[in-house]
Amino acid sequence: MSAQMKDFSKNKAFLIDMTKCTGCRGCQVACKQWNQLDAEQTEFFSGEGYQNPPAMSEKTFTRIKFRDYQKNGQNEFAFYKEMCMHCNEPACASVCPVGAFHKTEEGPVIYKAERCIGCRFCMIACPFGVPKYEWSKALPLVKKCTGCYSRVKEGMKPACATTCPTAISYGPRDEMIKEAERRLAAHPNRYIQKVYGKDEAGGTSVIYLTPLPFDELGFKPVTLRPLPGYTWQALRLVPAAFLTVGGGLSAISWINHRKDRLKKEREAQAAQTSEPKED
Repeated sequence: MSAQMKDFSKNKAFLIDMTKCTGCRGCQVACKQWNQLDAEQTEFFSGEGYQNPPAMSEKTFTRIKFRDYQKNGQNEFAFYKEMCMHCNEPACASVCPVGAFHKTEEGPVIYKAERCIGCRFCMIACPFGVPKYEWSKALPLVKKCTGCYSRVKEGMKPACATTCPTAISYGPRDEMIKEAERRLAAHPNRYIQKVYGKDEAGGTSVIYLTPLPFDELGFKPVTLRPLPGYTWQALRLVPAAFLTVGGGLSAISWINHRKDRLKKEREAQAAQTSEPKED
C-alpha cells in the first residue's frame, strides 16, 4: 500500500524548531531518566562539533549536536536534536524478518526485544543510522528511542518534549506540519524554507525547522520515496538466506561476547588472588 493510501491521521509528531534551541541538553537528561539509561564515560569530541557524547548509542537515545559557523564575521552556534525519526513507513520494520519493529498508530516506532534474533539488518536499513546494538552485553539487543510510547499511549507527551522549555512541540502530525508552515510564512528570513521530515523517507514523525541549510547541520540526504519499497525489492527473493544469516550473526556475536566476558572474569579473579594480604 502506498504512503498516499495509508492513514497517518492519528500519528503524533515532534516539531523541533532549531531557532529556539538553546543547547541546554535538558532533553538528553530527561530521556536518560525516563528510559533508565546508564551514564556512559565519554571524552570531549570536537571532530564533528562540540557535542558530548560523540554519538548516539545503546545508552544514549537522543543528543544535541553542535555546529559552529560564522555570521557577519562572528562565531555562532547552531543546535540539532538527533533522535529516531519514527518514519511513517519505517525501513527497520520492513527488513526485520521476525517483526521486532512495529509502527504504532500513535506515531512511535517501537521494538519488541523478545522477537529479535540479532540479525542487525535494521541498523543497515535505517537511513538515519538510529538503531544501536548492545555490544557490551553477552546477550545483546537493539536499542533506540521509543518515542516514549508508554507515555504517549496514556495521553502524555514524550519526556524530552515535556522538559524542553522552548524548541520542541508535540501533537498531531498534521497540526505540527501546519504550524511549521505557518512559521515559515510568518518569518521567511528566519528559516530555510523547508520542513524537513514532511516528505523525507515517505514522511516522518519528527519534523524540523532550521535557519541553516540542512546539509551544513549534518542532516543526511534521504529519498522522498518510502524506503520499504526499496528494501522489499532487495529482500523478497532471499527470505531463507535472510533468516539464516541473521541467526548466524546473532550466534557469532553471543559467542564472542561470552568469550570476552569470561576472559574479564578470569583476569579479575587473578588480580584478586595476587593482591597482598594485610596483616
